[in-house]
Amino acid sequence: MSRIQVVFFDAAGTLFHVKGSVAEIYLDHAEKYGVKRTPELLAAINTAFARAFDDAPAPLFAATEPAEIKQCERLWWFDVVHNVWYRVGMFDGFDDYFDEVFQAFDGPDRWALYPETLDVLTHLREQGLELGIVSNFDSRLFNVLRGLDIADLFATVTISSLAQAAKPAPKIFQVALDKHAMEPTEALHVGDSLREDVEGATKAGLASVWINRDAAIVPAHTSAIWSLAELPALIKSL
Repeated sequence: MSRIQVVFFDAAGTLFHVKGSVAEIYLDHAEKYGVKRTPELLAAINTAFARAFDDAPAPLFAATEPAEIKQCERLWWFDVVHNVWYRVGMFDGFDDYFDEVFQAFDGPDRWALYPETLDVLTHLREQGLELGIVSNFDSRLFNVLRGLDIADLFATVTISSLAQAAKPAPKIFQVALDKHAMEPTEALHVGDSLREDVEGATKAGLASVWINRDAAIVPAHTSAIWSLAELPALIKSL
């Protein structure tokens, strides 16, 4: 029998994904502000977003009140989106545009579950495993989970802005473990980022699994799966 008692998941890119791409959604909303859609601009936005997101600081804030935290999250994303358009070309009405884009991701409309997600989560719950989420997503995640009808499958949701720690820091994993009263050796974390999910969980003492949907080269000593459908069998082998 596996020693694993609780399975933590990353959120976006692991359980669900953006419908289309972030760049397409950004451009969809920008067209009403006079931005002309071209393949070149779409590619430029995609590149700029990747760069802006990677350059952004960890989403950690001194605020502790929920309303203040949400405002900090919004300002964090304002800087990211502004950085994107600063790189590819700003336009009038950006503040109103940002409000629309930020709201677009607050709920299920722009997100979709991976085909196997619901069945796998349900199966793991039926096997008696506790499930949780450890994510650097902001507090909009709660609306997304409810909208995708998977919120009730998770006993806990731990996000960086509330935990005051962000992956790959060990602290956020410890915060999640404490909610379940589990030791690191009793937990597994599954995610799509080698740095944030695999390296972070490993340093915190958890077992880790890389969800490698793009079939990239798997580093040595890394457990990898290409679909969440492979996860139940892997857990049994641990």
